[in-house]
Parts: sequence; C-alpha cells; structure tokens
Amino acid sequence: MEKIKINKKDLIIRLIFLAILTYIFLLSIKLMGGSFKLLGKDFAEQLLTITANPLVGLFIGILATSLVQSSSVTTSVIVGLTASGALTVAGAVPLIMGANIGTSITNTIVSLGHITKKDEFKRALQVATVHDFFNFVVVLILFPIELLFHPLEKAAVFLTSTLLGSNFNLSFSSPLDYIVKPVANLIQTGLGEQAIFQLLVAFLMIFISLRYFVKIIKPLAETEFKILLQDHLFRTPFLSFLVGLVLTIVVQSSSVSTSLAVPIAGVGMLGLHKLYPYILGANIGTTFTALLASIVTGSPLAVTVALEHFLFNCFGSALMYPLRSIPIKLSIWLSELAMKSRFVPFLYLGIVFYIIPSVVIFFSVVR
Repeated sequence: MEKIKINKKDLIIRLIFLAILTYIFLLSIKLMGGSFKLLGKDFAEQLLTITANPLVGLFIGILATSLVQSSSVTTSVIVGLTASGALTVAGAVPLIMGANIGTSITNTIVSLGHITKKDEFKRALQVATVHDFFNFVVVLILFPIELLFHPLEKAAVFLTSTLLGSNFNLSFSSPLDYIVKPVANLIQTGLGEQAIFQLLVAFLMIFISLRYFVKIIKPLAETEFKILLQDHLFRTPFLSFLVGLVLTIVVQSSSVSTSLAVPIAGVGMLGLHKLYPYILGANIGTTFTALLASIVTGSPLAVTVALEHFLFNCFGSALMYPLRSIPIKLSIWLSELAMKSRFVPFLYLGIVFYIIPSVVIFFSVVR
C-alpha cells in the first residue's frame, strides 16, 4: 500500500480536534450510563438479588447490565452481594455470563451514530455486533457445561485457595474518572438529575462527536496514520488483542474501549478481522475491575466469583478465536439485514436486550 504523506501541521490540528471529540464521546458514554443508572439502578440491583434458576439468572444478568450499561458495575455488584452472603458462588455464574452479553449493547447504540451513511453504518454495525455474537456463542457453549460439570467454579475455587496468602490491600481507579466525571457531574447537576434529559443529551453528544470524528479522521484513512494502525498497533492478531486488553484495563470499561473501535471501523480505517482480536482482549480486560473489587473486600467467595468471570472470558476468547468465523458471519448477516431496513438494529436491541429477558424474568416471578 502506497503511503500518502500528510502535512504535520494539519495532522496536529486534526489530532487535537480528535482528542476533543473523543473526550465528548467518552463524556456521552458516562452520561448515558448515568442516565440508565437513574432509570434502573435500583431495579437492576433488585434483579440481581432474585433467587431463581440458572437460566433466569442468565437473563437477569443481561437485563441488569443493559439497564446500567456496564458489566463492570454489574459484576462489582455481584461480587459485593457474594461477599455479603446474599449470593452463592454457583448462583453468581449465570449472572456474570448474562452481564457479558448485556455490556455489548453500548457498541450497537454507538453504531447508530453512523445510520445516515450506508457504508459507514454497515462497517460500524459489524464491529459493534460481533461482540454480541461472540458472547452469545460462548454462553451457548459454556453455560450448559458449567451447569453440568462446574469447571469454572472448581477452577476459581482452586485459584482462590492458592491466592489466599496474597496481599489484598489493593485499589485502582480509572484515569478517565478524573477527567470525565467532574464535567459529567456538572452536566447532571445542571439537568437536575433528570434521567430522560441526560439520556437525550448523551445521545446528542454521541451523534455530534461521531459525525465530526468521521469528518476529521476520513482524510487520514489513506495516509501514514492508517499505515501506523495497520502495520504497527494492529499488525498481528496478538498485538491487536494486547491493545484491547491494556486499554480496557486502564479505562476499566469494555463498553468504552470497544465503542471507540466502532467509528474507526466505520470510516474503513480498520476492518472487522483486524478488530476482532482487539475485542477479545477488551473482553478479558473488563474482568480486572471485578477482580480489584473482590480483592478490596478480602472475601474468598468474592475473589472466587471474580476469578470465575476472568476464567469465563479467558476460556471464551481461547474458544472463539479459532471459531471466529461464526460471530463474524453472524455480524455481517445482521448488517446486511440492516441495509435493507434501518429499523432492524432498533428491533434487535429491543428484543434481545430488553424484551426477551424481561418476559423470561416476569414469567419466572409470577409462576
């Protein structure tokens, strides 16, 4: 591929504006999560305390995480409930698997920012939903195995017993909180903590930031910047995986790290196959929040649950890299349906993440 040179001054200006737009984007994700917490945090926490069969627990995890828009929040709550004795280790596993599915909803919402441009939207939706299908397939395979033989629980219990002598006085805060949270709090205060207004502002910020992000980054798509990404950071599947892992550990949110990949895919800078290992890395990176939360509690049960989450995502990534054609083909199939009707992604979001889990939970409660 021929390298097209770009004026250094122009590149610096573009990078500055990209940094500003990225900040606005991250702020919108924070506001969106905050609005969903106002709408459904108490409800989500109540859902997590329901004692039900494992299948219902799976759907509780999906719905609770879809409501709060963060698997880190949900899994931390699960860890806390386990530490307090409100949840058993076995009961926490389906919730964690459901949380893994629920967290991927943010990517698809972000991809809607490209909905007015056909080719961009197709590429963005593919990268956004490949995370969904990855989690669907992993759960379909590992969920029944765990119910029958409990390999994750047994492995986590063994690791916990090995680590009991370790130092548990550790804590970590995401650097993003220091730069995003104060502004998010100001906006929330200004809006009077009105969840609907926050949600509308968050969506507006997402669409604006993505629209101008694409406009600024598009001219770089055939320059040295694209070469830098393709030939260095994402040169091999392992490097792509490592970038996803490290970035997610730092920001403590797979929703943020995977959502950042959506506009990059939308403009054609990186393709679905290049970004797939990155998503696998992000999926493992997000487990570190629950691990740190469990270490702070000092509860062996909490550590066991956090390790189950870590092992589930590790096994899932190891399993689904060789089987990557399955989620990739499914995400391409969904994007092709979306090209025929823009209503498809909205229907998909509503049915998969809200309607089906709600119906399953409702009928389990009223029986």
